[in-house]
Amino acid sequence: MAASLIRSDTQLNQKSYYEATVLRCPADEPLHGAVDADVVIVGAGLAGLSAALEMARRGLKVVVLEADRIGGGASGRNGGQVIVGYASGQALFEEQLGADDAQRAWDMSVEAVDLVERRVEQYGIDCDWVRGYTYVAETRKKARALREEADDHERRGVPCEWAEGNDAVQGLVKSPRYVAAFHEKRSGHLHPLKYALGLAQAAQEAGVKIYERTPVTAFQRGSQLRAITGQGVVTARFGLLAGNCMLPEYGPMVAPEIAPRIMPVGTYIIGTAPIEQALSDRLIAHNAAVCDNNFVLDYYRFSAERRMLFGGRVSYTTHTPGNLKEVMAKRMGEVFPELVGTPVDYVWGGFVDISMNRAPDFGRLGDNLYYLQGFSGHGVALTGLAGQLVADAVVGQAERFDVFTRLKHREFPGGAMLRTPSLALGMLWHRMKDALG
Repeated sequence: MAASLIRSDTQLNQKSYYEATVLRCPADEPLHGAVDADVVIVGAGLAGLSAALEMARRGLKVVVLEADRIGGGASGRNGGQVIVGYASGQALFEEQLGADDAQRAWDMSVEAVDLVERRVEQYGIDCDWVRGYTYVAETRKKARALREEADDHERRGVPCEWAEGNDAVQGLVKSPRYVAAFHEKRSGHLHPLKYALGLAQAAQEAGVKIYERTPVTAFQRGSQLRAITGQGVVTARFGLLAGNCMLPEYGPMVAPEIAPRIMPVGTYIIGTAPIEQALSDRLIAHNAAVCDNNFVLDYYRFSAERRMLFGGRVSYTTHTPGNLKEVMAKRMGEVFPELVGTPVDYVWGGFVDISMNRAPDFGRLGDNLYYLQGFSGHGVALTGLAGQLVADAVVGQAERFDVFTRLKHREFPGGAMLRTPSLALGMLWHRMKDALG
């Protein structure tokens, strides 16, 4: 499975709008030889880069090992939506942590969004950052659930503008599909690959060494950790595994006990040709990012140059759906009839890491090896906070990190051979529920 997933992941990024609109520096040389560090981090996505930056600011010598390129995985391919809250919702947090720590976790999710804005400003990252987010519902049943979510946002300190009935909703999103919506100004959206590359530059300027094209194939644990690559080794006092669902694809035995707790789920995005600003302003008010509240959801927004970036159409088998461009364009046209026939210039995708309960899975393996995974589609904001929390934990301030380590996680059923088919069947059931309202 490893080779097929890596090959599929590479193919999915060949026509990415994000890759087409950045200027990458030449790749850093792969690691050759032996290096000593205070901390070794596996993965140069948003979580690993955030942690590296925060650790370097605390005076630690940090080495980051990346199997591909900086931001080459989900961190540089996602919908760019920077969202408060968690994919699991708050009920799971309240059930497992109690009301006080559940609220504390919520507050940290809001802090995570603010942290993105603070880093954009502090490090001068030009990544098209915009505040504003709109949630929509397609049926009356979904509208009731959406109202509960909006009320919960309000109770937790995030004001919302509520709209119900198609006519009212079209003031926020001009589509015939939706019967309810709410808008909040705390969440937002950005160009995720520009943001990742900006974090990498800030980390390097703080002294972090990043080795690209350097997959970790084995990891020796103990009081001293050894991350082993094809042509080198890093020895460190502390380590962080931030490779998410791609980690076992390169090194199946790096962390075999945590790999079964997440699954790679394919998600896909199209990018249209630029459209007139008057039309984009009419289709989505406030230049907000938007998603519906189906289990298998649509998410979309306009880029800085007024391209519609429309995402959805997930795959739970690691196989890319056929006729992806046509299928995605058809769905976009159902949501926005005014965009039917608009040329599609880009189509790409990638794999996100989904946990069984859709809550983040953070923790330790032994005393000195940390891991961050299971962001479940909320990673653009949450990875930044996670990096900060694990940096605090490494220097002995683990109280906030340990709010998340108390969350209980289960492995996906079926073992290595049957996990993917079981998940695909389960998601088919949720698709049917969405279709039935």
